[in-house]
Amino acid sequence: MRKILILIIISLFISCQTIENKNENPNIVLIVADDLGWTDVSYMGSKYYETPNIDKLSRSGMTFYNGYASAANCAPSRATMLSGRYNTHHGIYTVGASERGSEKTRKIIPIKNKTILDLKYFLIPEMLKNEGYVTGHFGKWHLGSQGFFPEQSGFDVNIGGNESGGPGGYFSPYISPNLEDGPIGEYLTDRIGNEVVSFINYNQNEKFFAYVPFYSVHSPIQSKKEYQEKYSNKDADKNHNRPDYAGMIESLDENIGKILNTIEELNLSEKTLIIFTSDNGGIRAISNQFPLRAGKGSYYEGGIKVPLIFSWKGKIKEESESYERVSNIDFFPTIKKIIGHENKNLHLDGLDLNPIFKEKTLENRTLFYHFPIYLQAYNVHLDNGTDPLFRTRPGSVIIKDNWKLHHYFEEGKIELYNIEEDISESIDLSKTNLEKTKELYHDLNKWREVNNAPIPLENNPNYNQKFVDSLNFLIINKNITRKVN
Repeated sequence: MRKILILIIISLFISCQTIENKNENPNIVLIVADDLGWTDVSYMGSKYYETPNIDKLSRSGMTFYNGYASAANCAPSRATMLSGRYNTHHGIYTVGASERGSEKTRKIIPIKNKTILDLKYFLIPEMLKNEGYVTGHFGKWHLGSQGFFPEQSGFDVNIGGNESGGPGGYFSPYISPNLEDGPIGEYLTDRIGNEVVSFINYNQNEKFFAYVPFYSVHSPIQSKKEYQEKYSNKDADKNHNRPDYAGMIESLDENIGKILNTIEELNLSEKTLIIFTSDNGGIRAISNQFPLRAGKGSYYEGGIKVPLIFSWKGKIKEESESYERVSNIDFFPTIKKIIGHENKNLHLDGLDLNPIFKEKTLENRTLFYHFPIYLQAYNVHLDNGTDPLFRTRPGSVIIKDNWKLHHYFEEGKIELYNIEEDISESIDLSKTNLEKTKELYHDLNKWREVNNAPIPLENNPNYNQKFVDSLNFLIINKNITRKVN
């Protein structure tokens, strides 16, 4: 009897500890910029763009210098981030149709793309809602049309989230459902920032999750006039030189500052985990991410390497840095561990990053990318993608340690790079380091088999080599100056 009583007391103690720990769970603010490149923040060394608030956030916590998006463009990156599952599961590989570019230039028929994140997937906001959080979505959704909006995916509040991949414009009146027009001329980024501040103020005594996927700095490139004029009078360089884009970055930074200041003023800094990142790399023709190769839409480093910061006062060391290769696919398991969510049947594909915050390393970290689709050129002369016609051709990528292997499906082409020594992916080592090529190719194949990754194998009967040759000739001779559709 005495032993049973002791067991009951121990059980009650553990239960109370669990309740106490859950009461100590932090608020979570997840800020996702749109198309903001790896070097588009001043803490990364840009002398043209000004991001004092993002820089302050960087100093307040841990900055990941090898942070990655889980895909090279909007929808698949967001779907993977929120679901914690690779796109081989949810089937969202790109935006819209997978048959991009001229039909005559595609050698194989790509896998069909999905544009809706199925409601069967259990998302970060649903997990947090189950744990008693008030959840708010502010900005871009892009994961489904009516019936698949944020309201159906765990959010109590939805401001501006719909099926659109970009805003109709950045000045009110807005061409956007789920976002009431503001005063004439109101700037969209300001509106989103103000809505987040109101949400935090209203829920300051609750546990809240604010998901803030700003539309900025997605096209159309529209800055406030006074900001654009400011950067028109500032010295630029060959990589960062667009005043309108720089003005958009300043507005983005300014509104992130509003959110950070509100958290500080309400004495919530020790109770709030803040994550900042971008959904994919920047568009190279707008902002060159040198020394990274290519940009948005490409699976070279410029398309998937992004700014990434975790900040939580008292829990994550200030001014700490990490060079671990991590991805937004890791957000779900990291948050799950922090809040003590006990569902063990989620089958998440990412890794818990909490050991890094305690200065430990991740073991056996490997990142995978699968894109059985085409993505046409944005700018045939500036993209620096797979070739002038495509930023992305169908294939897969594996990153293991400091090695990166690209495998393209059209002709079985393989490229291997040491991305620590050659961050620009300029020297293909696949023919000279056969052992490493074989190792990574084996690991990639094994991952594709385990995850039932669909591989396009059917030849396109309308492919025309002569047409491709003539296009390439015109491009080489600079007779095509606009993007190829």
